Amino acid sequence: MPSQVSSDPPAEDPRPQVDRSELARRVREEVRKTLLRGVKGLRYISTGDPGVGLTPKDVIHQRGTLKLYHYRSRNDEVYRVPVLLVMSLISKPYILDLAPGQSLVEFLLDKGFDVYMIDWGVPRPEDSRLRLEDYVLDFIPECIDLVLADSGEPDVSVVGYCMGGLLAALYQALVPDGPVKNLACFTTPIDYDGMGLFREWTNPEHFDVDQIVDRLGNVPPSLLYASFNLLRPASQVLGRVRLWDNMWNDDFVESYRRFDRWAVDQIPFPGECFRQVTKELQQQNKLIKGEFELDGALVNLSNITVPFVHVMAEHDHIVPKAAAEPLVELVGSEDKEQIVIKGGHVSLVAGANAMFRLWPQLEQWLGHRSL
Repeated sequence: MPSQVSSDPPAEDPRPQVDRSELARRVREEVRKTLLRGVKGLRYISTGDPGVGLTPKDVIHQRGTLKLYHYRSRNDEVYRVPVLLVMSLISKPYILDLAPGQSLVEFLLDKGFDVYMIDWGVPRPEDSRLRLEDYVLDFIPECIDLVLADSGEPDVSVVGYCMGGLLAALYQALVPDGPVKNLACFTTPIDYDGMGLFREWTNPEHFDVDQIVDRLGNVPPSLLYASFNLLRPASQVLGRVRLWDNMWNDDFVESYRRFDRWAVDQIPFPGECFRQVTKELQQQNKLIKGEFELDGALVNLSNITVPFVHVMAEHDHIVPKAAAEPLVELVGSEDKEQIVIKGGHVSLVAGANAMFRLWPQLEQWLGHRSL
């Protein structure tokens, strides 16, 4: 019999069709990025530290290692009430002035605020005697008086970051009728039972803070830096992987370099203050219990009655939400607000996330309260 020829159409190839031109484009792009990673990687290794804290400023007061900065206005001031930024004791303040275009200080100046900042400096061996009383009842009040004298205004808004927020809140609770008009705190620890691993590490059963301070005086930054890294042990490795993957991107690399410089640029913790914070706050949690005293005066956070806002980071591993959240409830202000923003402890205040999340909200909150 003659063979029959099938009239059925040929089966379709189940494999997805490849756009050869698109594939070639992707290959060329990956080759380009790989070459750039090598070239820029050598530049990264050989280049010095990037500039930070570049917004023009004047030192209007210096006492020991403390410096009080007044940033030069960039245009006509819109808001009457000056802003005083208060940093943590163990971090360099340039995280709030990271780089042009990435600076909270620059942003506030551009919006018409008159901006000042307390830079605590790097403590000397003799500064190991300093306690919270020195910062809360001496240094901060002195700086506030100098801001008022320099600006010619009768009041000031205070913005505190991390432990700087704690210092500002303690001051305001003890001096409720002082010249502070508005108080803003960022990621401020208040309930130390919520401090996670920090709480476990400083358990008095195995953490002898007296021995550390008596032997070392000021607590070395290497000890503090190691404790932060142990909170997220894989973060450094992941950071290096992201850096290499984006080494071709100059903007990413410069931003990474600045953040990385700040992260490792920690400073010693004044010894007696560290002892006090560890024992009375971290271990005994006296502040949340209403038992904490400074210079014999009981700290009652309900004495804070000025307009108040507390901003927390949703993914903060340094000051977890559980440690920061009770602050707003304890404050006695009628005008008070709690804001939770996506991000971490550092990305809350600096970087692209901060530029579009925190900074505009801070301007809006301060704006109509600063006229």
